[in-house]
Amino acid sequence: MYHVSKAKNNAQIGFYSSFEEQLNHSHPLYILANRIDWNVFEEAFKKHYSATQGKPAKPIRLMVSLLILKQLRNLSDESVVGQWAENAYYQYFGGENYFL
Repeated sequence: MYHVSKAKNNAQIGFYSSFEEQLNHSHPLYILANRIDWNVFEEAFKKHYSATQGKPAKPIRLMVSLLILKQLRNLSDESVVGQWAENAYYQYFGGENYFL
């Protein structure tokens, strides 16, 4: 009887991998998310948000990313939100740290 060894796959994604580790770093939205200076949008739009009045605001990066995705993919408001809920790359692009 002989023993066949199986090579260990170090590239396998573990159960406890981070969200970012699970994504393809060559995906266009992954690359774009890391090239955009999101702080520019934060600084430009923060004056339009109030921490004390009205309903709590969504993060500025999320709102800007949805507008960008809407334009890039020629989507309606409803469609971009629906696709965001199902697409890990859309969520990463919007600043999420884990898939919701």
